[in-house]
Amino acid sequence: MRVPDRRATQGQTMRGYAKYQRDGDTPLALAGRVLTSRWRAFRDRFNRDFMNRTLHIGVSARIFHPEAGARGLLSKNLQYLEESIAQWVMSRDVLVFMIPTVNTNGLLHPSNITLRHYARHLDGLVLQGGADVAPQTYSEVPTKPEWSGDRARDVYELELLHEFVDAGKPVLGVCRGCQLINVAFGGTLYQDVATNVPEALAHVQDIYDAHRHAIRFPAGSTLGKMFGTVDRPIVNSIHHQAVKELGRDIRVEAYSEPDGIVEAIRYERADFVMGLQWHPEFHRAGGTELLDCTPVLDEFLRAARETRL
Repeated sequence: MRVPDRRATQGQTMRGYAKYQRDGDTPLALAGRVLTSRWRAFRDRFNRDFMNRTLHIGVSARIFHPEAGARGLLSKNLQYLEESIAQWVMSRDVLVFMIPTVNTNGLLHPSNITLRHYARHLDGLVLQGGADVAPQTYSEVPTKPEWSGDRARDVYELELLHEFVDAGKPVLGVCRGCQLINVAFGGTLYQDVATNVPEALAHVQDIYDAHRHAIRFPAGSTLGKMFGTVDRPIVNSIHHQAVKELGRDIRVEAYSEPDGIVEAIRYERADFVMGLQWHPEFHRAGGTELLDCTPVLDEFLRAARETRL
């Protein structure tokens, strides 16, 4: 049996290496390029895995405050999530987490967790609907006792909103959440549309989510570009409060038709901070009767995913 010439084998190997070398290259330079290439491959794989990880979306809590004389469970403060808003967000296969209020000075169970921790570890925030924003929050006095709103929830959600904005995370406000975004940046609200704007359409009725009206998008609006092919968009209408004076850097994204009540807003100094006065979670995906708001959800989730880059 013929034994291979060791020198010939080494020569073939060196010629193989030479294919990767440049003129005047050194073994150290070659090793550096190999390591750089492997690092890039690892980084690209890590980024793909990271971006494919399921999004974690926080939803602010609704708050039940016990009334005088309540007993049992109803004697406690309750925080809860409305099912439809959770199902709408989860329809894009993301994980939803209700964000509770925090109390670092709790007598029974003190904690060091703050709302900033949620903003850092979640990918985006949805402000769900519910009780009125308290006129006190935008420096007014309620003109009727029943319009006093939920000041405790305002304080909690305002802090939550600003923490997510400061963290560069997207925020989507629904109904009350739209109003809160405006107030958060110095805007005000009509305490009651029917009282403050008597010529306006009815924006709330006993038929609740079955009540609806048309909207229009102003020129240059994000929603106008998103739904430019929709001839006459129709949304549900379940609100007696509405945006009055716009907050700082707030732009109108939609008006009700024909009375001009603000129906959607956007905060211009962030990639995605938007409020919808209607309830997109009550609009059927792919439906034609009411505006299919899935594109808004997808844009919100796109912004959430991009914060990981």
